[in-house]
Amino acid sequence: MPTFESREGQRVPNVTFRTRENNAWKDVTTSEIFDGKTVVVFSLPGAFTPTCSSSHVPRYNELAATLKKHGVDTVACISVNDGFVMSEWAKDQESANIVMIPDGNGTFTEGMGMLVDKADLGFGKRSWRYSMLVKDGVVQKMFIEPDKEGDPFEVSDADTMLKYVAPEATAPDQVVVFTKPGCPFCTKAKEELKAAGYEFIEVPLEHKVRGKVLGALSGKMTAPQVFINGKLIGGSEEVTAFVAGKK
Repeated sequence: MPTFESREGQRVPNVTFRTRENNAWKDVTTSEIFDGKTVVVFSLPGAFTPTCSSSHVPRYNELAATLKKHGVDTVACISVNDGFVMSEWAKDQESANIVMIPDGNGTFTEGMGMLVDKADLGFGKRSWRYSMLVKDGVVQKMFIEPDKEGDPFEVSDADTMLKYVAPEATAPDQVVVFTKPGCPFCTKAKEELKAAGYEFIEVPLEHKVRGKVLGALSGKMTAPQVFINGKLIGGSEEVTAFVAGKK
């Protein structure tokens, strides 16, 4: 396995990225991205790959607003992919809070000492997974995944970066509301959550699957059923009591 050296205290490589914007090519330099700014960067093996799409990008997108509240100007994802791929991946991920940067030739990644050979997977040269905090073009902190076989994902995650940037910060709650169409109790629960400042994902369930899904998850067959950070809150009455207890 390769040995990866931290670049803390060093300037990021001076390169030009070939990006796509409004269906046209746009050159973006590292100076434009980093100079005079505090930037969180996370880099990963490839767009549309499992861990990158299911965990790495979504959580950074979710925590971007919290990072920005604590002094971060930009959250950027760099991958050794071309501008077309990164542009389409950004749409697929709905990653509006992240700047997707295509390092198509691997120039930036090589300059960071993070270019690895994944020819055994048919990937060619790709980036090792890492994250870093960069201030005015100088690397302040790097979280480099350990030298292990496969694709380790242990330290470059968004929560680790947030704890470093702002140890006192609280990550936003993860809230899911399972509902059924035309349900007044579901509407009431959603309104109370909104009034209490909770952002949530609504998952409407059709009659054919609702009972089995809710029964398996909560042990109850009725909607709504609300989960916060993996914990079952319950239905409309339980949500009312929960919100009142938070005041």
